[in-house]
Amino acid sequence: MSLLGAVGGAPWRCPGRLFACHFSHAARRGEELSRLLLDDLAPTSRSSRGLELLFGLAPCLLALRAARRRVARLLLQAGRSGLQGERAELLREAEARDIPVLRPRRQKLDALCRHQVHQGVCMEVSPLKPRPWTEVEEARPGDDPRRLWLVLERLQDPRNLGAVLRSAHFLGVDKVITSGRNSCPLTPVVSKASAGAMEVMDVFSTDDLAGFLQAKARQGWLVAGTVGCPRPEMSSEIPITSCLEFLWDQPTLLVLGNEGSGLSQAVQASCQLLLTILPGRQLPPGLESLNVSVAAGILLHSICCQRKDFPMGRKREHLLQDPREPSATSEGPGLAQHPGLSSGSEERQNGS
Repeated sequence: MSLLGAVGGAPWRCPGRLFACHFSHAARRGEELSRLLLDDLAPTSRSSRGLELLFGLAPCLLALRAARRRVARLLLQAGRSGLQGERAELLREAEARDIPVLRPRRQKLDALCRHQVHQGVCMEVSPLKPRPWTEVEEARPGDDPRRLWLVLERLQDPRNLGAVLRSAHFLGVDKVITSGRNSCPLTPVVSKASAGAMEVMDVFSTDDLAGFLQAKARQGWLVAGTVGCPRPEMSSEIPITSCLEFLWDQPTLLVLGNEGSGLSQAVQASCQLLLTILPGRQLPPGLESLNVSVAAGILLHSICCQRKDFPMGRKREHLLQDPREPSATSEGPGLAQHPGLSSGSEERQNGS
């Protein structure tokens, strides 16, 4: 719908005086007129200018802070009684960078976002793409030797990818490597599912994932693939171990495969170890595996909690302690732990 047709409600075949009358009436409704300007923002115009529509409060705010994208416009939902908190920060950031700000109605934002959950915030931005893995910086002297990179082969669901990136960022993964072929791109849906983590994470890509893994193995990295719950008839030349029994004592690549088929043969053959998550009960056929984003969170936590600065042990006891009770000491009773979590680690450390 054009602006003139929307304001007048009929084609503009009137003389100059009637035009002025209609325009004066629209000017008195200044905010309504500014909303109607948004009718010119068709999806085709964005794609022709190399732009996409990022939506959601966290993705838009983190994209502005990270300054990795070119931002054409900020769209804030009209009708809210004042902007506070992060929305006010969004507006300040946009004004500081001379980014045009428009205030469309919710119905317009719903249509532009194809009814995704936008939280009243959208931005027209340039796409974000993974960088070539050859741009990964080498380790520097003094870096923690227990580095962890997450490798994703052929993840295709954008919400799965976003959820995996969110867990990886939360738990302290250093970098993410994706396969260049048959993988979901870094879309606005991925950014929203990641709660904006995609905007700030280091995401790289390679077309030769097996070759990349083999090259890192020669550099001293441990390549740990992942498999579903092992069945009695399942055989593998690569050792399979529970993630709870894994000892993280060297730079590690954790490799996750496609939602349906898992790791390809070439990538699995490049792994030195396969990690699995053991179930808590006997499972019927078809339920032997977890959603890839859920599995990623469990696997990453089981590895990252071995970091010295991870909030476990006495720090966690302090956080979970009843405030009415006196502070626990190292000699006092500790928290109940999952069977095998600490005892298995201590046995491996004592036996090494």
